[in-house]
Amino acid sequence: MEIETASSSSAPGQSCSANEDSWLHYQADTILVEEFYSGRRGKALLLPEQRLMLAILEDALESFQQHCAAKHGKRKQLFKSVERWFFAPGSDWVFDFESICSVLGFEPDYVRKGLAQWKERNYQNVLRSAL
Repeated sequence: MEIETASSSSAPGQSCSANEDSWLHYQADTILVEEFYSGRRGKALLLPEQRLMLAILEDALESFQQHCAAKHGKRKQLFKSVERWFFAPGSDWVFDFESICSVLGFEPDYVRKGLAQWKERNYQNVLRSAL
């Protein structure tokens, strides 16, 4: 098995065997602290538009979970609005749920199924705690 390193002492295009400790000559790329930590959240390689879409999705998920048990008022309206957004069929709008999922590589029906299951469990927990 042959390993080729970008910064080894061999000439370009030449390869070294793994037995020659070629890995000792490898130097890692320098990254900024922000890049390191953003990578831990899965955002390092996203374009700005994708990061915006991810932020929209994260906000919608948070609203769905925070306001799911709301019985009336603005919290209930917010929940209903975000629920409609998640479960609406796709459209031409760039920021609809299915478009965002497509850009970010998520399966919309899988997310919807998870949300429906979470909502059902949450309602069951609320009913149990009311007894």
